[in-house]
Amino acid sequence: MEGFFLFFAVAGYTRLGGILMSISQSLLPEFEQEAATTRKLLERVPADKFGWKPHEKSMTMGRLATHVAEMVGWMSVTLTTEKLDFAPPGGQPMVAYEPKSAADLLAYFDKNVVEARAALSKATDQEMMQNWTLLSAGSVLFTMPRIACVRGMIMNHVVHHRGQLSVYLRMNNIPVPAMYGPSADENTFAAAS
Repeated sequence: MEGFFLFFAVAGYTRLGGILMSISQSLLPEFEQEAATTRKLLERVPADKFGWKPHEKSMTMGRLATHVAEMVGWMSVTLTTEKLDFAPPGGQPMVAYEPKSAADLLAYFDKNVVEARAALSKATDQEMMQNWTLLSAGSVLFTMPRIACVRGMIMNHVVHHRGQLSVYLRMNNIPVPAMYGPSADENTFAAAS
């Protein structure tokens, strides 16, 4: 994985369809696709199931859906700051957002997408290669290049929890949208033929 980041550090650009693009410009189409897919899933989460969870150790459906929505917002924080302490010593710890309705959840997600898109659009290759640090109570949890945070801690992390959320929906007999291909409830391939 380090070789991947070194390539971007040295080359500074990637070639997509014969066009030289910055790192952020090459990520924007993927971000847009994943945001649209994530929104389709969040649209299915009913407020009356916010408290449901499949196991005592699991997050509730509402908390998991909110976590998916909030992670998109981490992109703007990662790209506009050098570090974040989510429980600063002597300060106020970050408080998880609690949507009051399904519409509130979607509005929160949409706001985070707008902010993330704006931050990603402006990020230079140099900024993408700068280190970013996550702390808790003053202790460093990790430091890595912003591009690694964007790819691993944000984009891949959203996909991971989105998969969990799709299982929550299935367990509650709520139709699961097509994401990377058909679901048992939406056959996007049949519609295309």
